[in-house]
Amino acid sequence: MGDVMEFLNELHYLQARFDALKPELWLTARDPEHGVEGYVVVWTTLNAIGGPLGRIGKGGTRITPTVTIDEVGRLARTQSLKNAAAGLKLGGAKSGLRADPHAENFEETYRRFVRLVAPLLHENGGPWGGLGYDLGGDPIHCMWACDELDSTRGFTGKPVAMGGTDYDHEGIAGLGVAVAGATLLEDRGADIGSTAAAVQGLGAMGAAVARYYTQLGGVVTTISDPQIGGTWRLREPLCDAVLDDVEVMDFMAVREHLERDGHECLPLDAVLYGDEPLLFPCAVQDVIDTHNVPRLYAKYVVEGANNPCTAAARVALHERGIDVIPDFIANPGGAISAYVELTSDVSDDENAKTGAKVEEAKQATREMVADNVRQVLELSAAADASPADAATVLAIRRVFGEA
Repeated sequence: MGDVMEFLNELHYLQARFDALKPELWLTARDPEHGVEGYVVVWTTLNAIGGPLGRIGKGGTRITPTVTIDEVGRLARTQSLKNAAAGLKLGGAKSGLRADPHAENFEETYRRFVRLVAPLLHENGGPWGGLGYDLGGDPIHCMWACDELDSTRGFTGKPVAMGGTDYDHEGIAGLGVAVAGATLLEDRGADIGSTAAAVQGLGAMGAAVARYYTQLGGVVTTISDPQIGGTWRLREPLCDAVLDDVEVMDFMAVREHLERDGHECLPLDAVLYGDEPLLFPCAVQDVIDTHNVPRLYAKYVVEGANNPCTAAARVALHERGIDVIPDFIANPGGAISAYVELTSDVSDDENAKTGAKVEEAKQATREMVADNVRQVLELSAAADASPADAATVLAIRRVFGEA
């Protein structure tokens, strides 16, 4: 009981300290003439003190017609936990552009946004580590940004030829989520080869999770995405042909495969309520809340999307005996890759020839994510606490340089 109370006291103390932090940068950039509105939030750079980059915050760039600065702020706050939890000397930040990335004039909008926020970049003396990928991101954005900045230092996730890790294309964040799932199963004594998984969302994250979880020896038996017409319960595990189409996001071909092979099509949200022991929610935030927690049959939830479970849902899932590995432990692969791009000793020329930064980022992601999941589960067991609470303690300790 003493250990439990000590843990709870520390959790409440650390949470109060973290909640008391104010964003170091909270900015709205507008150009009414061109209809441009975007945001940059750097939440905290405390854990970057003493690191090789100095005090900067880093995270991706979300692009949707409805994104708000409050949403970006919430993401930046989580990114602070994610970067610290991963053990990176890199603060947390996010940026957002309120626009339709498929609009006819989007290139002009994006380039103008880059110009507006350029003074905030670390290379220009600011606290922001730069642009990257999130919802709405596309590889061409890197080209536009680097062209506008006349520099490659203000964008991470760059192509290999530009000195980057190409982490969105390589699915390195999804690799981390798959490793988190495999590590959780190993700790719980479950055989990955006989533990079926459901993947919600087949964007860059979900597609990579499906691919890497399969490569690790797991089986994916349910996939879901609006672009394939809903949830598909597979008669046999996801095959290589479908995985190949998923990887390149050829959703028409994916659906043709599924229909031709006679798999069962269900409503979109049915993916959450199947009988697969492992659920990877990789779509959008808040898809699991206290209202639908009672309908879940999974034993393990590994968060691929940002905030797919509400805080209250994580508590409710734990009370039902369902393990949850939160997003800031499972999916920091993009941040790890960004950190590698910013700190690696590999030259751009060598990287272009060998892709060394890609392998460096993948190996770092495998090691960091697996080690952090183990530490979370060890702390959880010692304190008789939920993995989510243990993860919070671990992450906030590192935010303040205390772990």
